[in-house]
Amino acid sequence: MFDLWISAIRKVFTVNILKFLGTGLLNTLYIAVVSIALSFVFGTILALVRSRKLGIFTAIAAVYIEVVRNVPLTLFIIGMRFMTRLPPLESGIAAMTIFTSAVVAEIVRGGLNSVGKGQWEAAYSQGFSTVKTMTHVVAPQAVRRIWSPLIAQFVTTIKDTSFCAAVGTYELSFTSKIVASHRTIVTAQDIIVVYLVVALVYYIINFTFSSIARRTNKNSAKGVVR
Repeated sequence: MFDLWISAIRKVFTVNILKFLGTGLLNTLYIAVVSIALSFVFGTILALVRSRKLGIFTAIAAVYIEVVRNVPLTLFIIGMRFMTRLPPLESGIAAMTIFTSAVVAEIVRGGLNSVGKGQWEAAYSQGFSTVKTMTHVVAPQAVRRIWSPLIAQFVTTIKDTSFCAAVGTYELSFTSKIVASHRTIVTAQDIIVVYLVVALVYYIINFTFSSIARRTNKNSAKGVVR
């Protein structure tokens, strides 16, 4: 039995297999990083529009956020892959951005709403315009409060990229399935080792960012106490 595990490790830890899994990992990180960056931009815009009284635009932003947040991410991934001409990676990024923007919008809106109205009134009393109030008074306070939830959402986005495997996107989850079906991977131990390696990679990445989020929370809490 022990020999089977040693053999499985030797089969998986080869240059070609690790290189192939590494390609999937890079694609996973690429999808996650680009998606979260675009989502932060679009999500912030949505949050600002929904937070202000802008008539029909506020209503549209509210409907978008509520609808997207209550529809499974997989449906967006399938829709963007088969209803557009975008390549697999780009369609995954588009789907993840559509979905994550709604989540980020609520995070940002929560941060903005956590800043008391007194801050706005105090800024207005000093002659600040709405834009300057947002830029110099409200935004700095909101950013400190949303930083940790944004990191947590980044961790979630990294894990959610695995849904892109459903449409054949060569991210880490999909490449691991290909490796597990390779002709050299024949025993149960071989397959278990493949998925243990992939699980370990996901764990290391997500644990790192989760630790950053927890440390940020502690630092923010210390700052509030002081």
